[in-house]
Amino acid sequence: MDGGALYNPRTVEEVFRDFKGRRAAIIKALTADVEEFYQQCDPEKENLCLYGFPSEQWEVNLPAEEVPPELPEPALGINFARDGMQEKDWLSLVAVHSDAWLLAVAFYFGARFGFDKNDRKCLFGMVNDLPTIFEVVTGAAKKQVKEKSSVSNHSSNKSKPISKMRGSESQGKYSKGMQPNEEEGLDEEDDDEHGETLCGACGENYASDEFWICCDICEKWFHGKCVKITPARAEHIKQYKCPACSNKRARPL
Repeated sequence: MDGGALYNPRTVEEVFRDFKGRRAAIIKALTADVEEFYQQCDPEKENLCLYGFPSEQWEVNLPAEEVPPELPEPALGINFARDGMQEKDWLSLVAVHSDAWLLAVAFYFGARFGFDKNDRKCLFGMVNDLPTIFEVVTGAAKKQVKEKSSVSNHSSNKSKPISKMRGSESQGKYSKGMQPNEEEGLDEEDDDEHGETLCGACGENYASDEFWICCDICEKWFHGKCVKITPARAEHIKQYKCPACSNKRARPL
């Protein structure tokens, strides 16, 4: 494990940064890296846990041997239920337990380093501003913008290039027959519509200065960096499938 003795955030900002790194790692495991995560959770193996690290890396491993552990431990034995339920339900269950673990780790640091009432309230407020892992994995976090996203994703062919890709790196690429000043107005309107859109991989909000791409299958938006797609590469993709949709196949019973 990463070891609490090696990394101990001591301020609210440091604890929140630690929380965000671990959260991003687990979201990556349950979305962009879901195929690899699924394979590692073999029910034939011993009790396994899903760990997220501040470096935004994840790991499926056995729990710490020391009792009590340096940090709170994630849910034990997540691999045993893998083949006993629908994959989406299993991933949702792992997501819920991961949310509980992240809060346990964050408030462990808060208690260890003597956060007072205001510090704890501030920390929880910062955490609560982010959607939970469960909301990201199940798509619940996108319900408020589902209707707006649907309108954009089913827009006319004239605006299709803009709906497909977003961000400063794709600025200046105008739709056929559209003048720059018209494009500028459309960009402002799009920014308003997608301000609350969340990345399907990391769960972070849409930002106009970042490159985004939409999956043509599940219609979720992703940071280009999260799914390793550049604007240049996106230009040559006729139908984009996100990692989760590309890896979907029948699971053994």
